[in-house]
Amino acid sequence: MKKILYILLVVAFFSSCGEYQKALKSEDVAVKFEMATKLYESAKYSKAIRLFEEIAPAYRGKPQAEKMFYMFSQSYYKSRQYYLSGYQFESFASSYPKSEKIEEASYLGAKSYSMLSPSYSLDQADTHKAISKLQDFIDAYPNSTYLAEANIALKKLTDKIEKKVYENAKQYNTIYDYKSAIVALDNFISDYPGTVFKEDALFYKLDSSYKLAINSIPAKMEERLKVSKTAYDILLKTKPETKYKVKAAEMLARIGKDLQQFSK
Repeated sequence: MKKILYILLVVAFFSSCGEYQKALKSEDVAVKFEMATKLYESAKYSKAIRLFEEIAPAYRGKPQAEKMFYMFSQSYYKSRQYYLSGYQFESFASSYPKSEKIEEASYLGAKSYSMLSPSYSLDQADTHKAISKLQDFIDAYPNSTYLAEANIALKKLTDKIEKKVYENAKQYNTIYDYKSAIVALDNFISDYPGTVFKEDALFYKLDSSYKLAINSIPAKMEERLKVSKTAYDILLKTKPETKYKVKAAEMLARIGKDLQQFSK
């Protein structure tokens, strides 16, 4: 029985391959469309794409074009070709604004761009583009069934941008460029007042302020020590139980000790 089943599966496989090859060679776009649809419905997206690519120019303006371009877009998306699915879904939404699939296509187009967002340490051009696309979708469809998903994706992307900006600012502290660190961290806190990295940014501003002060010429040291003490106060006021409490307290003690030489 198993042997018979195996033989039937092999026959079916080669038969389907034969039909696919015939469709590829056919000059009849209807034959290609029918085979592409079967492949799409069987989740054989790569093969379906090859046929869709061939018939797309001929189908523009035809009654079945909307269905064809929707499947074409979905095939790219489901085969994780997100640059192409983003483009195709946007093209679909532009070409068929009255389609019942317009909302879904608009969302999947935006989501395609979000799937291209790289690690925060890399260039974030695709992330910024995805944020713009998702925000456009949210603005256009405020009551969408995809709204919750879109907001989650948008927050994930904006958090990534915040992390990128924060890490860039913190990097100045790492390379001992304390003046630049203070400016960059101040700008970060100002630009992202609700950021999850605010506590970290305030601590590294304190750290940079103190290290700048103790490495200063005597004429500038007192003023800079006072600035670092203010940075400590802001950190503790913002986050009384900060995870940096011990380190910050040790730094404050050193600041107080260093300031004593100027009170004599």
